[in-house]
Amino acid sequence: MAATDVLDEIVDTARYPLGDPTGAARGEAVARARAELAESGCTVLREFIRPELIATLRAEGEAMAPDAHYEVERVNAYNIPLNTELPQDHPGRIVLERGNAFVPRDRIPAEAMIHRLYTSTVFQRFVADCFGLTELHEFADPLAGLCLNVVAPGMAHPWHFDTNEFTVSMLTQPAQTGGIFEYCPNIRSPHAENLDDVRDVLTGSGAQLIRHLDLRPGDLQLFQGRFSLHRVSPVEGGTARHSAIFAYTDRPGVIGTVERTRQLFGRVLPDHLAAAADAVRGDRLLD
Repeated sequence: MAATDVLDEIVDTARYPLGDPTGAARGEAVARARAELAESGCTVLREFIRPELIATLRAEGEAMAPDAHYEVERVNAYNIPLNTELPQDHPGRIVLERGNAFVPRDRIPAEAMIHRLYTSTVFQRFVADCFGLTELHEFADPLAGLCLNVVAPGMAHPWHFDTNEFTVSMLTQPAQTGGIFEYCPNIRSPHAENLDDVRDVLTGSGAQLIRHLDLRPGDLQLFQGRFSLHRVSPVEGGTARHSAIFAYTDRPGVIGTVERTRQLFGRVLPDHLAAAADAVRGDRLLD
């Protein structure tokens, strides 16, 4: 099946005609995304998936969820070892509890809707244009390239920064209560950690820095999570929160660190060990 046929089947192309690179509607969607990303580091393309496929999107996520790696861990917002030597008042010394789980890419069927979308070159070109990138690549990481984030009732995905500068995600199943995406737009920059603001958010005194985002199944979220502290608030009720994470990068061959991979998936593969010595970072931020 051609790439455009995949998108015609999955995406509401009447709203988002991704296959028409010079079309006015696509251009307007890209311009709006770029403007919102520049303002707040986040944009949401509402009802990106065809409405008649939302039930299928949710059912596929429910079928994958049992393959998630569950392990409640003590972490910090920078996802670095807790014994890292830091000043006494550094926010990296604040310990959080991470209870969300991830279904890795090698447990996601190739025929699943999120996998077909993730690997679509037309979709990738659209995402790249929204972020203002000349090129976009799938993660070379065999586990973290595409995953399903599962937050069970009573659990949360605590405050953290992303390793990658940009993130693409899609809610596939909302929580019954709670499970709200919260973020602090551009709380740090490539050149400044802004530790005081980060500490305020982590200690509960930075409410003025936090935005709350109401996401619905099928909405496509583009986010610059490397510079914006963010979390999923505790999930309540009887329904887990599921979201697909589409991991892309602006350079080829990117593989996650051994420490982060073990945190998220409970295992590492030879690819991660081989890449550890050759890790390349685009800035000097803590994580």
